[in-house]
Amino acid sequence: MHMSDKGFVLWFTGLSGSGKSTLSVPVAERLRKAGYRVEILDGDEVRTNLSKGLGFSKEDRDTNIRRIGFVAELLAKNGVVAITAAISPYRDVREEVRGKVTRHGAGFCEVYVSCPIGVLAERDVKGLYKKALAGEVKNFTGVSDPYEAPLTPDVTVASDHDTVEQGIERIIGTLARMRLVPETT
Repeated sequence: MHMSDKGFVLWFTGLSGSGKSTLSVPVAERLRKAGYRVEILDGDEVRTNLSKGLGFSKEDRDTNIRRIGFVAELLAKNGVVAITAAISPYRDVREEVRGKVTRHGAGFCEVYVSCPIGVLAERDVKGLYKKALAGEVKNFTGVSDPYEAPLTPDVTVASDHDTVEQGIERIIGTLARMRLVPETT
């Protein structure tokens, strides 16, 4: 193995349905093909397995994100590329996780998957935005609960007009510029 002995965290943030999982899966495949060991920490799966019993108060959301960050940091310290795909709505906790990861020598790349609420409501497979906008779902991020977009993300993919391929290229290009992967990945 080459440079891929060094792990890093690829942190996807964005509203529900913005395309975090849609992008993280092919990015993971691309990195695996390049010889990296990769694990995806999906927000829904983490809630089921690691954060069972947590609700959606700010405190519980922060605890959930800190747990994801802790696992991602452990993986990265051990040479794995940890890809997280969770809404992670609060800027301060994302920055706290970034600080812990980079303090321990691992790289950290924040990917903001942006998409306007109107587009998300149209795409809404589970019908959650319509319910949230009608007041039927409480504590819904971006509607009845805050979402703090990153001020200076390492890379932004606007899923309302970037294709998945463009998003993947932009993410891999950013990882190369940050020297987390070689230019040829």
